[in-house]
Amino acid sequence: MKNKTIKILSTLNDKGKRLDIFLSENLADFTRSNIKKMINSEKVKINNTITSSQSKKITEGDTIKIEVKEIEDIKLTPSKGKIDIIFEDDDLVIVNKPQGMVVHPGAGNKSNTLVNILIGNYGKELSNLGGVIRPGIVHRIDKDTSGLLVIAKNNLSHASLGKQFSEHTISRKYMALIWGVLRPLKGSIKTFITRSKKNRQMMTASEIKGKEAVTHYNTLKVYSKEYIPKISLIEFELETGRTHQIRVHMKYKGTSIIGDKQYRKKNNQFKKIDKNLVK
Repeated sequence: MKNKTIKILSTLNDKGKRLDIFLSENLADFTRSNIKKMINSEKVKINNTITSSQSKKITEGDTIKIEVKEIEDIKLTPSKGKIDIIFEDDDLVIVNKPQGMVVHPGAGNKSNTLVNILIGNYGKELSNLGGVIRPGIVHRIDKDTSGLLVIAKNNLSHASLGKQFSEHTISRKYMALIWGVLRPLKGSIKTFITRSKKNRQMMTASEIKGKEAVTHYNTLKVYSKEYIPKISLIEFELETGRTHQIRVHMKYKGTSIIGDKQYRKKNNQFKKIDKNLVK
């Protein structure tokens, strides 16, 4: 293993936040327990000063540095699994990730991921800017989400793609089926998104704190004859990329994505709905 330093710059929206909450919102790959250990073991600096206080308050413009151990000696197992390639050239590959597939190895899943298949197909012909366990990976989508992923074949394309994602010059669109109908049928949802106080594994929409989140949506079709209750097919375009953004914004609008067990409304129970459809 070797040490790696992660650097984060706080903004006006972060002013007054506890250090542990701030890090939880910005380090999606780390649990609250991991973050607590890093702070207690003096691996966190605020403006180059080590702090061991989880409740330390953040101010606008703070530079927070976190020293983490990067795994170098992990051995990725190549897989001969097939991937759905949509486009490929000398610099990148665009693959269609199926629902249920994890993007890269993690705790409890070190062999059945997209990265294992990429290694099996491309070997070392992938960028290494993402680290040892994320060769070629520029961005991710959730395990239960299907969709297109851009894979970098070299470091130059990885850096260029990363900059485009960071500067929001890449257009990302998603489609999902939701319960009911959104009003208006086309529009934008603008809130802040912050970590839920009730469940630290979930996010929640807020009018006053968190990170700004903007979701543009368009209703493609409303199914009102075959199904009870109504179901809508929605196209989403993200202006920002916050954790669970679409799911949080659907809950904010009083509905949820069909099949979303984490953010669904508790009263989404229907007496007349077909049992096969629910399944």
